[in-house]
Amino acid sequence: MADRQEVTIIERLGTVDRRYVFLLIAVAVIIPLIVHYTTAIPTSAIVQSLFDKIESMPPGSKILISFDYGPSTEPENQPMANAVTRHALEKGHRIYLVALWATGPRQSQKLIDDVIKVEFPDKVYGVDWIHLGYKAGNQGLINTLLSDFRTMYTTDISGNAIDGLPMMKDIHTLRDFDLIIGLGSGFPGTKEWIQFAGDPGDIPVGGGTTAVMAPLLYPYYPKQMVGFMGGLQGAAEYEYALVKIYPKYAMRSRIASTTMGPQVTAHLVIVGFIILGNITFLIEKRRKRKYR
Repeated sequence: MADRQEVTIIERLGTVDRRYVFLLIAVAVIIPLIVHYTTAIPTSAIVQSLFDKIESMPPGSKILISFDYGPSTEPENQPMANAVTRHALEKGHRIYLVALWATGPRQSQKLIDDVIKVEFPDKVYGVDWIHLGYKAGNQGLINTLLSDFRTMYTTDISGNAIDGLPMMKDIHTLRDFDLIIGLGSGFPGTKEWIQFAGDPGDIPVGGGTTAVMAPLLYPYYPKQMVGFMGGLQGAAEYEYALVKIYPKYAMRSRIASTTMGPQVTAHLVIVGFIILGNITFLIEKRRKRKYR
């Protein structure tokens, strides 16, 4: 009887209905979203390096941010854009928004509406920040910008002549920028900014990509890339670094951190089922060996 009870328990543990698995994962995701559970993710060296670069640059430094992604990867890329822009403007840097993707201007406009206009209303367009928009050409465009920026950009995204904008007065080539940040999810993107701008122009380049692409970029650090955010975790790490020094952003710069909460709990549930499956497998294997 005891043996039969043991077998029944083992069999039940090893054959949990998949509906219960889906239910527990759903609960693990929904509850953290409802309670706004966040996780404090210590900043890794590669993300901290990018943060330190922006933190150490003198006020007024010129940072080019390229939006090379679309709505499909917004959950990963947009928190990166928000965090680095918030940091740059807090330090008094000037930011130049461009895009190698046709979908990029929509993402940069979200940044303008959600971060720049709301949190930095004192920043003046054309003096502290500018939206230059999308230009076609992929790496060919980067090559052109490296030799003559004004060949491709004669106006901003609204059609205003750049000659009349104060922050464009000293911009003639990509070498006039102090830092390029490529935020992307494919080709062209961060890698192309490194290969066709950073290396030949000796310009510091940093960036961030989706988690799927991140392994392809890590080899460029630290010699060819000053720092890098890999996926949602990289964005959360940057938010953690920002809030650590500027606590006033604790309630604003937490998109990635909040999104990481459900991921962590869901992963714990999955790991729990994996451990349970292995335990029941070993027990079943031992039982069969015992009665063989």
